[in-house]
Amino acid sequence: QVQLAESGGGLVQAGDSLRLSCVASGQRFRNFGMGWFRQAPGKGRELLAAVSWHGGNTYYADSVKGRFTISRDNAKNTVNLQMNSLKLEDTAVYYCAAARSISPFGNGLAVKAAEYDLWGQGTQVTVSS
Repeated sequence: QVQLAESGGGLVQAGDSLRLSCVASGQRFRNFGMGWFRQAPGKGRELLAAVSWHGGNTYYADSVKGRFTISRDNAKNTVNLQMNSLKLEDTAVYYCAAARSISPFGNGLAVKAAEYDLWGQGTQVTVSS
């Protein structure tokens, strides 16, 4: 059974950087599209970034484009989110998610929340002024 575990959240100041990591147990990680989401209090869950199963294609929401970078290492079953120039509005719980049924053909990206069927427990990121 595959499980996802995030780490790296914390309290930082505006303008700082933070790196989130997600480790997946199980042997099929390399076949999954992966994504990072966040949910702020009173708001819905937002897809921030996605990476294809092979790592060659990425997607970013406009809110984080140019500041966040998603990457994966299939040999280590990890997917990371490098977050730079953090803003107060980046405060949220951040979730790693897997799209386990992503097609091996096409661009390999899952850009809709409904495509993701496995979630981590989340890690809190708080940005202060």
